[in-house]
Amino acid sequence: MQYKDYYDILGVKRDATEAEIKSAYRKLARKYHPDVNKTKEAESKFKDINEAYEVLGDKQKRQRYDSLGANWQGGAEYTPPPGFEQFNFGGGQGYQTFNFGGDMGGFSDFFSSLFGDMMSGQMGGQSSRRTRSAFDGFDFGTAGAAGANRSSRTSRTAREAQTMNENLDVTKTLNVTAKDLFDQKPITVKFNEIERCNQCPPNGGYCSVCGGTGIRTEQKSIKVKLPPEIKEGQKVRVRGEGKGDTRGQKGDLYLVINIKDKEYDVDGIDLTKDVEITPPEAVLGCKKEISTLHGNIGIKIPPKTSSGQMLRLKNLGLPQKSGGFGNLNARVKIVIPKDISAKQIELYKQIQNLG
Repeated sequence: MQYKDYYDILGVKRDATEAEIKSAYRKLARKYHPDVNKTKEAESKFKDINEAYEVLGDKQKRQRYDSLGANWQGGAEYTPPPGFEQFNFGGGQGYQTFNFGGDMGGFSDFFSSLFGDMMSGQMGGQSSRRTRSAFDGFDFGTAGAAGANRSSRTSRTAREAQTMNENLDVTKTLNVTAKDLFDQKPITVKFNEIERCNQCPPNGGYCSVCGGTGIRTEQKSIKVKLPPEIKEGQKVRVRGEGKGDTRGQKGDLYLVINIKDKEYDVDGIDLTKDVEITPPEAVLGCKKEISTLHGNIGIKIPPKTSSGQMLRLKNLGLPQKSGGFGNLNARVKIVIPKDISAKQIELYKQIQNLG
C-alpha cells in the first residue's frame, strides 16, 4: 500500500498547531464538500481531507503517525507493522479478531493498518463529534458536513476473521542502473522497517521504546547480489528479511527491479546510448571517442550518417549467464552547436541554395 502524507493533504507543516490544523481542515472541507463542489475529484479529495483530520486532529493518532518518521513521501510504498492488520475488540477472553481492509468507515488501507485498533470504539462516535465541532457555524446547503461525516464513518460489517498465519512477506522496489547490472557486485539496499513494538508493558503502561505509539521504525541496510540477465519487473527474493511476528517467524523480502539510467537504455543484455555529432560530421564522417561500461573506445562514424542511425558495437553490453556480453548500440544524434558563428550560418545558406 502507499504511504499517505496527511500534513501535505491538509497543506500544513509537521509542527503545525492544533488550531492551524483545524483551520486548514475547515477551509479545505468547505471547498471540496460534495454538496458544494460537484467535480469528479471532489469526493475523493474530501475523503482524504477527512482522513487526514481524523489523524492529525487527534493527539494520540498524530503521535503514532509521527512515530513513522519525517522521511516518508506521499505515494511511497508502505508496509504495515506485523499484527496491525488484526485488531482486538473487547479486551477480554474470547475476543474476536477482525480484518477491516481498506473499507473501515471509508478510510484507506494505510489508515486501517495503523489505527484500526484505536477506532474500535470510535466509529461514528468520538471522531464524528470532533468533525462536527470543526464545522460549527458553517452551512453547506442541502446536507451539512456533520451528516456527510456520519455517513462516511458508518461502521461496516466486519469481515471474516483472519487466520493466524498472516503474510509476513514484504515487497519493495529496487532502482538499479546499468552499471549496477554490469558490476555484478552486491548492492546496498536501505529501507525503513516498521514493526509492532514488542516491548510495550502488558498492563498498558508507558513504553520508552515506542513512546506509547505501539509501533517502531528502524532503518535497515542489507546487501543483495543481482543475478546476470535480470530484467525490468523481475523479483529478487531475500529470505528472512521480511516482517517478523510475535512467534519469532520471519517472512521474505521481494525486490522488484526498476532500471533507471540516465546514460543507457537497457534491453535485456543489450544497451543503447546516444552519440552526438555535428551536421558536418554527419555528412563527412568522423571519429569519436565514447565511454562504455567496459572503458573508453574509439568509433568511426561513416559519411552521410542520419540522426537516429544505430552502430552496433559487439560484446560491449551487459554480462550473460553463459559468459560473454551483450551488445552496445551507439545511436547517432545530430546536434547544432550553440556557439555557431555568422560565417558558418552564411555557409549553411550557400549549401541550402546549392540544393
